[in-house]
Amino acid sequence: EGRWRKLGQIDEFMTLPEQGKLFRYDSLAINTIVVNKNGGINSCDVPFSFDFQRFKEEYQSLTAQTISNCKSIFMNDTMIVGTSAIIQTELDCIVNQYSDIFSNPMVMWGKFHKSLFKTTLPVSFQFHHVQMDGQQGAQFLNLLQQTISNVQSLIR
Repeated sequence: EGRWRKLGQIDEFMTLPEQGKLFRYDSLAINTIVVNKNGGINSCDVPFSFDFQRFKEEYQSLTAQTISNCKSIFMNDTMIVGTSAIIQTELDCIVNQYSDIFSNPMVMWGKFHKSLFKTTLPVSFQFHHVQMDGQQGAQFLNLLQQTISNVQSLIR
């Protein structure tokens, strides 16, 4: 939880380039893609919370609603960080081309890669360079690694 509080210190995550300007948002949400009960997909925005338990409960509630209703949930007045989990395959990276519609930061991953002595999860992180520079991107990725390592130590 404390590590994710640092995300609030990366101010660039709260800004989004749109229509030639940078817009600052007061809240953050994580976008997920959900397979609905009919086998189609819907988008589901989940409000970000520093309280992991609260975020987990919102995630479970909203994705269950999306699955059963087959309707996307969008939080239009919130900065969205996109995610894409393509867990059916191992990936080294994912490359998406930004358009005027999708200029949000995106974190993507595939399957865990297991080798003899370690398990790794390659992630792909992309962002609009108008929004942030590599330094802020590296801060985010370091924070993500710290959080994953922290969760791993809790599981053992």
